[in-house]
Amino acid sequence: MNSIDRYMARLIAVPLISTLVIAAMLLVLDRMLRLFDFVATEGGPISAVWRMLANLLPEYLGLAVPIGLMLGVLLAFRRLATSSELDVMRAVGLSYTRLLRVPFIYAVALAAVNLGIVGFLQPYARYNYEGLRFELRTGALGASIKVGEFTQFGSRMTLRIESSQKDGRELSGIFVHATAKDGTWYSVSARNGTFLRTDNPDEIVFHLTNGTLIQKGKDSPVPRVLTFTTHNLPIALPKYETFRTRGGRNLELTLPELARIGGDPKASTELRDTSRAAFHYRIAEIASMFLLPFLGAALGIPPKRSTSALGVFLSIILIVTYHKVNEYGQAFGGLGRVDPIISQWVPFAAFAGLVFWMYYTVAYVPGGQPIGALERGFAKLSAFVIRHLPFRRDLGAKPA
Repeated sequence: MNSIDRYMARLIAVPLISTLVIAAMLLVLDRMLRLFDFVATEGGPISAVWRMLANLLPEYLGLAVPIGLMLGVLLAFRRLATSSELDVMRAVGLSYTRLLRVPFIYAVALAAVNLGIVGFLQPYARYNYEGLRFELRTGALGASIKVGEFTQFGSRMTLRIESSQKDGRELSGIFVHATAKDGTWYSVSARNGTFLRTDNPDEIVFHLTNGTLIQKGKDSPVPRVLTFTTHNLPIALPKYETFRTRGGRNLELTLPELARIGGDPKASTELRDTSRAAFHYRIAEIASMFLLPFLGAALGIPPKRSTSALGVFLSIILIVTYHKVNEYGQAFGGLGRVDPIISQWVPFAAFAGLVFWMYYTVAYVPGGQPIGALERGFAKLSAFVIRHLPFRRDLGAKPA
């Protein structure tokens, strides 16, 4: 790798990494508020939010990686063009195809990374995310007891805590009522208490201080009343149904599993169609990454004597639109109305044709600019808006 390749690698790396970090942060922040609300409503621990966000990261990276690659290449070519370095490179005999060597190295590496994310990591992460949601809804995650409310702790125990301090480690104003299968029952009220773990994973101990225990036996006509300074109350954790096995949805299946189910004659027609549609959708998304260096180069080079950023805006619209069209094609192909090969690869062919036309116009047509008409229209629109701004002041105009 010569000095020009290393220079191109540095130009691409900075916007690529920045885009990945910013896109991931924005997507995480957008989902974080909803997860906090969901976990708080279900009474779960705050740590569940971070675990759920960690399992959503592969899903976000599946879209952030292609956008990061495209913007990295686009902004690198834009910097070369606006600083006239691209003209110098062209003058010494470097073609656009030669300048795309480093972008394609990035494309191959990131396509392999995206294959691992989309094909294998996302299904397991999605299954873990759904498992956490299930555990929060059922309480199997160790959901916290809501302060000031009567909480059913299993089917035979009612618990109420008046207040909580130090993130739930110190509890006060405690009331517990439990009924056994043979009809015996007991009630406990205590000033303070703390939950303690035991060696038995199916049981915890409620360590109570300064309270009263009322116990009614099966053969005792009068309940017994005991006053205690400290008392350890064993509580059996309720049994919950186990979460389903992985594979309930296509999002939870890896690429080999989708291929196997899609070609299994014993599977139902609906299952085969949805599996084939999901398989071709993921492959088409990965294959489209090899078109992004051409698209970045075509849209990153503005017209001469122009610094318009329309290409950056248009590139994001194109890749997001193509992603949404592929999602629609996956849903349409999963219904069995059209073969998934057609619903996925026809849009891919159209997108590839548009990208190659743009690149050919920039690289081989003298003075060619694929979005030249849009650039001129955008420039006129910008000038019109600036000229009619309500607070615009023309400093060069003389007063009448």
